[in-house]
Amino acid sequence: MDSYATQYIGKRVEIIIDRPLHSKHPKHGFEYKLNYGYVPDTTAPDGEEIDAYVLGISEPVASFVGTCIAVIHRTNDADDKLIVVPDEHKNITDTGIMSATHFQEQFFEPEIIR
Repeated sequence: MDSYATQYIGKRVEIIIDRPLHSKHPKHGFEYKLNYGYVPDTTAPDGEEIDAYVLGISEPVASFVGTCIAVIHRTNDADDKLIVVPDEHKNITDTGIMSATHFQEQFFEPEIIR
């Protein structure tokens, strides 16, 4: 399965965090269990910037630069998500990614692309 977001795998990217760790989703009210944001100056098929989960950071941050190690491709939605981590977390498993993002991905049919 190819995705518009796979071009970022293995690359360092800057993420602007608009939903920091422990913040609440503005519409659905669930809590973000990690920092979540977007890649500035990009456009995803939904017309917004490409979204990203930041794993391996235990405090809320405003921005982050790390390596994209995978993409969560939603088979029932056009909004793929980058998985961005600090260098010391590059070996996180698919199970670890799915566990960390379950709070939001449970509502979709995700698969991990590496």
